[in-house]
Amino acid sequence: MAKALVAYFSASGVTKELSENLAGAIGADLFEIIPAEPYTDADLNWRWRDKNSRSSIEMNDRSCRPAIASKVEDMTQYDVIFIGFPVWWYREPSIIDTFAEEYDFGGKTIIPFATSGISGIGESGKNIGELAKDAHVFNGKRFKANASADELKAWASEWL
Repeated sequence: MAKALVAYFSASGVTKELSENLAGAIGADLFEIIPAEPYTDADLNWRWRDKNSRSSIEMNDRSCRPAIASKVEDMTQYDVIFIGFPVWWYREPSIIDTFAEEYDFGGKTIIPFATSGISGIGESGKNIGELAKDAHVFNGKRFKANASADELKAWASEWL
């Protein structure tokens, strides 16, 4: 059986809960992608179309790479990495791009998963695949916040 890691970024706690459920369901290690500079409510004020909010600025600049506070100590031990995030502007948040570029994912399997009220996961798998050089990156899936452990395990079993 492949050794798996569930790495996730969560702005509101919804993706955190889903990630914890996924890791528990498949027996994977868990790593939270924590921004070096935490997001405030004002930073996340995209709903009111605040073009000056930090999240709006980051998402409008595809080269933006917010710093991450900690690192996975030994990425070499993992065969499969599930990367979770909330959908922002129909794709992965910029901090996920930072994560995808920070490690050598050569030969590893990466599967994105996301939470969102209504938006799909978009081209997040393609985007991550362009950044995580030499990895096998799949399209991934958006889940409802209340996805069951059985649903998560059945979905993830394809790669384990």
